[in-house]
Amino acid sequence: MSAGRAAVVAGIGSYVPPNLVTNDDLTARLDTSDAWIRSRTGIAERYVVSPGTSTGDLAVEAGLRALKSAGDERVGAVVLATTTPDQPCPGTAPQVAARLGLGQVPAFDVAAVCSGFLYGLASAAGLIAAGVADSVLLIAADAFTTIVNPGDRTTAVIFADGAGAVVLRAGSAAERGAIGPLVLGSDGELSHLITVPAGGSRQRSSDRPVDPEDHYFQMLGRDTYRHAVERMTAASAEAAERAGWSLDDVDRFAAHQANARILDAVSDRLGIPEERRLSNIARVGNTGAASLPLLLAEATADGTLRAGHRVLLTAFGGGLSWGAATVDWPELQTI
Repeated sequence: MSAGRAAVVAGIGSYVPPNLVTNDDLTARLDTSDAWIRSRTGIAERYVVSPGTSTGDLAVEAGLRALKSAGDERVGAVVLATTTPDQPCPGTAPQVAARLGLGQVPAFDVAAVCSGFLYGLASAAGLIAAGVADSVLLIAADAFTTIVNPGDRTTAVIFADGAGAVVLRAGSAAERGAIGPLVLGSDGELSHLITVPAGGSRQRSSDRPVDPEDHYFQMLGRDTYRHAVERMTAASAEAAERAGWSLDDVDRFAAHQANARILDAVSDRLGIPEERRLSNIARVGNTGAASLPLLLAEATADGTLRAGHRVLLTAFGGGLSWGAATVDWPELQTI
């Protein structure tokens, strides 16, 4: 990032669809129990889209709230992080920008699964640093239940739908709200751990018959758990070090809400006590790319996250992909 031109958080918003699904609702159709789900995931309830509701619909709602929070109806660009675009082509971001009345601003999608918000943050900060835009609306949204097999108890109990957004403006790296060092990484040799096998050019160009299961999200849970803990721990420690923080300096730790046991393992390895950990997984489940901004918006609204808190962010997702970042949290209005 060029000196003197940093990306600064100026607004925040979030949205979950109104359809609440509890563990009891799931146990009525799956071979599982409320106790099993809670003990393995930490999730009690989640929100899912109704038929006909798309990722773009969620993104528009969260984007509106973020723009109102920033007190600005105009931005210079839109970045949308998602794994569940409204269609394979074109990207969903230009449609979202149009629906928000933002005109012909640059708009594009970022695909980094559950790490999408941090990859989107890097993209948005780059647009600001390069002078392409003075402000960017970054939205992370997923209708993840549209790609999850409703009969698979290992994934259907975890994933949910939602959207979160931030408005970033050009500012100084020294001011509150400026995005600190970003640490990103990937390992494509392990891409098979988290995948939707069908629907892309590899499957479409193949003569092999398609297994219906290949259209659904698939995850090798045990291996994913191990890599998630290792990568988020290492990336978090590196981001803090690059920001000049010790881990004792971290006031709030915001990790992708993947699974309560993963969150506890990463926090414990970093030595971050429970009272400094932000979590909403029990109420909203794993919302994919939306997880981090949704968590930040909720914590800001309820006062758990306050201006001046030093926040360490981290996420892990398919790709494999992962990342971490720091921010000195600003004073924000929540809508």
